[in-house]
Amino acid sequence: MESLEVQAPPGLPAGYVIQDWHPYLPKFTIQNEREQSILKITGPCILCRCCTDVNFEVKSLDEFHNLGRISKQWSGFVNEMCTDADNFGVQFPLDLDVKIKAVLLGACFLIVRVKKLNVLF
Repeated sequence: MESLEVQAPPGLPAGYVIQDWHPYLPKFTIQNEREQSILKITGPCILCRCCTDVNFEVKSLDEFHNLGRISKQWSGFVNEMCTDADNFGVQFPLDLDVKIKAVLLGACFLIVRVKKLNVLF
């Protein structure tokens, strides 16, 4: 499983992104600088995505409330098949702690890394 430490400013942890094991869904836990779990990220079933945006839902710890989204945006057949370029968007509540916003941006990078290692989507 992969993990990522986000630092802001450099040298001071802002939080962590931890990949969680799941048999068919990409899942991640967002932790604050004290390594306390505060959010979850759940991606779609790996086998059911083609020609559309791939959305990773940012959820509360109990996974009942959607709080935001990280989206790999579909950029067209030619771009998807002939290039390694991806477009991502990140949505989160305006009142979310700025450090956790930085960690969610870091989660975007970890999702890309996991994608390249495991052919996630």
